[in-house]
Formats: sequence, structure tokens, C-alpha cells
Amino acid sequence: MSLRLGDVAPDFTAQSTEGTINFHEFLGDSWGVLFSHPADYTPVCTTELGAVAKLREEFAKRNVKVIALSVDGLESHKGWIGDINETQNTTVNFPIIADEDKKVSALYDMIHPNANESFTVRSVFVIGPDKKIKLTITYPASTGRNFDELLRVIDSLQLTANYSVATPANWKEGEEVVVAPAIKTEDIPARFPKGHRVIKPYLRMTPQPNK
Repeated sequence: MSLRLGDVAPDFTAQSTEGTINFHEFLGDSWGVLFSHPADYTPVCTTELGAVAKLREEFAKRNVKVIALSVDGLESHKGWIGDINETQNTTVNFPIIADEDKKVSALYDMIHPNANESFTVRSVFVIGPDKKIKLTITYPASTGRNFDELLRVIDSLQLTANYSVATPANWKEGEEVVVAPAIKTEDIPARFPKGHRVIKPYLRMTPQPNK
């Protein structure tokens, strides 16, 4: 059964390139990104892991811990990391789970038999400090992920978790946001003193409140 938004992310214990991981313990009070890869020593995955390693500071300033997974073993992972570091001019700085028994893949429904019976698709799970799933994205094996978009979504999730706002299409950090429909227009000035615009009674915009 597939996981849905708001479900508690299943806990697990697994071997990784940085030792034994107890997932919920690993996350602690941080946000988390769990993302899967079809296999080691594959070209698209190599570029993806390199891209994430280069974004270490961006994830850290958002209090996000990143952890990857593929169904290959630890020795394979360790050898592959050498290739990633060499070809992507970076240093892999997050754990990669060795899910040879596919236990974690099954927990998170990462194997889609109609796409491939053996390998995981490119699944992404963003998990909040409450251990609940805030975002799921599934890419086919042939399409590399856009990690700048993932950071944008995390910015939106963290903002909207703390304020009664939503983010409009193509929103980026620092831009106007939508006032939640539950807030009456007459109450907006007290809640959002930076000002607001009423485009329609149901569409009210205000500057990003934490900027």
C-alpha cells in the first residue's frame, strides 16, 4: 500500500555507508529527504548524488538531513562513491542505504513492477520533524531529479507550516504568498502587517511574512 501525505514515515533500521541507521533516530528533530536510486554505477544516479552533495550547505541551513538508497550492497556503494566524487568534483557527504533485501524499498513502495520488477524508481520523500510525510515525488528511472525544485518545495513547506499562507505557482523564496482562505480579509492587517492585495475575495496576496 502506497504512503500518503500526512502518514507517519515508516521507521526502519538498515546498513548504510555511514554505519547502521535507525531512521527516526537519524532524523531527530530535523526535516528529512529520503530518495531512492535504481542502481549503483548508473549515469543519471551518479549526477544526482553529486548534485545533492554540492547542496550540503543549502540543506543544512534548512535543517534538512538527506539520505539515499539503492538495492545494491555496501561494497558496491563505497566503490561507486569514489566514482561520484571523481566525476562530479565533490565529496558525497550523506549516507546511502544498502537495501539488498529490498525491505526499505517495500516499506516505501519504491519498486513499481510495471516499470521494473527489480530496481527502485526515483522516489523522493520529504519528512517533517513530526516524522510525517509532507511530499512525495516519483520520477521514472530515465529522468534525473531537479534538486533546486526540491529546495524550493522545502522552503514552501517550512513557510506554510509556520504561517497561515500558501505559495502560488512558480513561487520562490522572497516572493509574495497567498493568504489562507480561512483568514477573513478584515483580519489580514493584524496577521500580516506588511500589507496585502485583494485580487479576488478568495485570492489575497501578502509579502512573505518571515522576510
